[in-house]
Amino acid sequence: MNKTEILTAGGLSLAQLRHIAAEAVPVALDPACRPGVRAAAALVHQAASGGAAVYGVNTGFGKLANTRIAKDDLATLQLKLLRSHSVGVGEPLPERVVRLILVLKAASLARGHSGVREAVMDGLLALYNAGVIPVIPCQGSVGASGDLAPLAHLCLPLIGEGEAFYRGQRLPAATALAQAGLQALALGAKEGLALINGTQVSTALALDGLFGAERVFEAAVISGALSLDAARGSDGPFDARIHAVRGQPGQIDCAAAYRALAAGSAIRRSHLEGDDRVQDPYCLRCQPQVMGACLDQLRHAAQVLVREANAVTDNPLVFAGPPDASGAPTGALVSGGNFHAEPVALVADALAVAIAEIGAITERRIAMLVDTVVSRLPPFLTPDPGLNSGFMIVHVTAAALASENKSLAHPASVDSLPTSANQEDHVSMATFAARRLQPMLHNTAHIVAIELLAAAQGIEFLRPLQSSPALEGVLRQVRSVSPAMMQDRSLAPDMQAMQQLVIDGSIGAALDAQIPELHALHLA
Repeated sequence: MNKTEILTAGGLSLAQLRHIAAEAVPVALDPACRPGVRAAAALVHQAASGGAAVYGVNTGFGKLANTRIAKDDLATLQLKLLRSHSVGVGEPLPERVVRLILVLKAASLARGHSGVREAVMDGLLALYNAGVIPVIPCQGSVGASGDLAPLAHLCLPLIGEGEAFYRGQRLPAATALAQAGLQALALGAKEGLALINGTQVSTALALDGLFGAERVFEAAVISGALSLDAARGSDGPFDARIHAVRGQPGQIDCAAAYRALAAGSAIRRSHLEGDDRVQDPYCLRCQPQVMGACLDQLRHAAQVLVREANAVTDNPLVFAGPPDASGAPTGALVSGGNFHAEPVALVADALAVAIAEIGAITERRIAMLVDTVVSRLPPFLTPDPGLNSGFMIVHVTAAALASENKSLAHPASVDSLPTSANQEDHVSMATFAARRLQPMLHNTAHIVAIELLAAAQGIEFLRPLQSSPALEGVLRQVRSVSPAMMQDRSLAPDMQAMQQLVIDGSIGAALDAQIPELHALHLA
């Protein structure tokens, strides 16, 4: 049985979030959060009972903030809010992403600044732990005022409405709750607003992209090292002194990983003398610089996204003080703009550029390998060119995917369309910025898979020389799904099988324990 992950309000770690995205591990809130949650809920209850206008408690929303709501309608107001905002379109978000969203939203509410009752955050985690996964259409959020539409779909099942996946079936939420033995919840003042305000959907999608990028990045470092050996490239550009004098940490760490991957290669030793090439093309010798810069972007994104995962991003926020002498709640409800997902949008755009660049330099190495003038391998990596086309069109596929990624990498955050009758006049577009990372990752994983096949084919022509022990292990992985191609055949099945090994992290996992320098590239 999986050990329960304890969610500390404000203390979620990247490792925890990665674990939750990977599998449906049981989760529970640290009990230390509960007094603060109760105090904030009491303050909201007091505000709802009073005569002063408080946004989202006894007023309308957005442009309708000046409309007062009667006390008898406060609960209905929250119910209508969830219903009216559930207007997403598109395919449902993957279960792993919805699990993250449920956890992020519950953990944010547990910070005690949203004014909801404990039953609300407990209800979200009850859905998660029971395997009731809300159906959330993937489109319909502009990333401010929070991820309104997708979060509304997330929370409809809490009140017994909407749809959910349960045990492999897409069901009306009321049916899923009944089958799971859960009860629908009646919302109180401000609770609907607290549920749908926030950046949890954008953040979960960006985290999902980050975790995928981590795996594809590592595989691309390995495939690049394999291409270096196949092309009999120089190891001089990976000398630690070169990278130390520049001082970029990702570059330094990547160079160390390339050196460790290549250590002990007989292919490398074979061309130390008598090779008349002065310098290798950039796609080989600038790998630490390019991949190191991408690694620095991944590390920065991880820092921002962990902060956002632990943030309180709804509105208004509740700051409860100690009870007064009569025991009445004290504190303030303050309106602000933490729901604006600009931090997520900018790092999602940075991740998109990094993912595109990983694919771009990988595609250049494939082009180098099939070019006999540069690689000094048989044309298009086939022993009988002309009758056979070899890897000619495989490279075309890589080029098509790399080009597609360039279009997808256009920054989403530079766009903004005013909404809510110009009340919400600058938005982040963070949700799309993060959502487009997965198709980009699948493209880049295919490119890396193609490089692994091409580099392995190149090394066939250098036998009986052996590559390094580490890279020979990679070659065995490649050959487990794709035999050497000495006569043309369709490589599509081989490419798909290799892409799966890249996307699920299998290529790097086999080497992580052996090579500390490679493991050091992992995000904390």
